[in-house]
Amino acid sequence: MSLFFHFFALLALVAAIAAGTVDAIQSVASSSVMLASLGDLWIGISPGTLVAAEDATQRYIHPQVWLQGAAFVLAQPACAVFLVLSLTLWIAGYRRPRRSAVSWPEIPKRARKSLRI
Repeated sequence: MSLFFHFFALLALVAAIAAGTVDAIQSVASSSVMLASLGDLWIGISPGTLVAAEDATQRYIHPQVWLQGAAFVLAQPACAVFLVLSLTLWIAGYRRPRRSAVSWPEIPKRARKSLRI
């Protein structure tokens, strides 16, 4: 399961880097800071799916979810949204390493019995 989360975290990170690169190129070309919002990026790539997502959210969940939640996220810079998504997915897939100070082959059998590990 962690591989699944880490893979999608990598995809989100690649999308964040791509969006940040496009923003940087546009900023240099216009000599001012230009940050494309997630909504602008989504409209540019596939406007039909944005409308479908809005309709589905308002119909099946609640209209206020779109107006207050999704509209807020879509107004944020795309590179920041993808970075937060990447970090969230990476944390969701994180597994703590097993805590093992000494491995079993290094401890003699007699000592293992006395330690009762």
